[in-house]
Amino acid sequence: MASKPEDSALARVAVLVRELRSSYDPPAFAHVPGPDAAIFLSAVDHKTGYENPHSVDGRGPFEGSELMWELGLGRPEALDAASLSGVEREEVGEWFRVEDETIADPERRAALWRDLAAGLLRSYEGSAASLLEASAGRLAGPQGLLERLAEFEAYSDPIAKKSFLFAKICARRGWLEVRDPESWEVCADNVLMRLALRSGLVPEGPREEVRAATREAFREIAEVSGIPAQVLDDMLWELGRDDPDLLGAAAGDLRDPDRDPESAWY
Repeated sequence: MASKPEDSALARVAVLVRELRSSYDPPAFAHVPGPDAAIFLSAVDHKTGYENPHSVDGRGPFEGSELMWELGLGRPEALDAASLSGVEREEVGEWFRVEDETIADPERRAALWRDLAAGLLRSYEGSAASLLEASAGRLAGPQGLLERLAEFEAYSDPIAKKSFLFAKICARRGWLEVRDPESWEVCADNVLMRLALRSGLVPEGPREEVRAATREAFREIAEVSGIPAQVLDDMLWELGRDDPDLLGAAAGDLRDPDRDPESAWY
């Protein structure tokens, strides 16, 4: 059963993350033009399916999620509820096409966009900015941003990864002033679970136990290291996705638990 990290592992990892933070700059999301673009592209940021890196308008090459965002932002004027309320799979497929590839499962992504557009039109005058205003700067709790986002299918994933991504973009662009910063969390996806397991922060166990223990362990690491949880999340995911031993391998060659076969996200 997963449990709290040993003090020795926590102290060792805290030292490592402080060293990593000294040369790491979290993304500023300066390329995202507004809250509408942020909420619609965050909504479809999962399992992109691109097999190769590609250049976009002479920049790059980009791959995976970064490639999806570059292609998505090629039509920023269409990233709003009114434009996407009737979007179909063919349009999504063309929108995210580059050379001989396009994004995976455009039909599902079109459905997620339609659901999100309908909800924004119904409850927030079609505006992501109005949703942010309605949250009154709160991430958690009743009527907070996370709860409001969870009403949309795209943002109903159990670890709230997309919701925290949207919140981070808005906070760093100045569109959201978070009144409850203690509510920021790391998103315990497979990348962070693998780092926690291999470093010895958490022991092996069932997926959801490891997920909960990983979230708690990195919450403690954030407190001990003085690194905000949302910055720690960015840093560990960005640097750790290709380096499973980023935080050491004291526990050996442990991998993240099998992914949930029912999850449309991870």
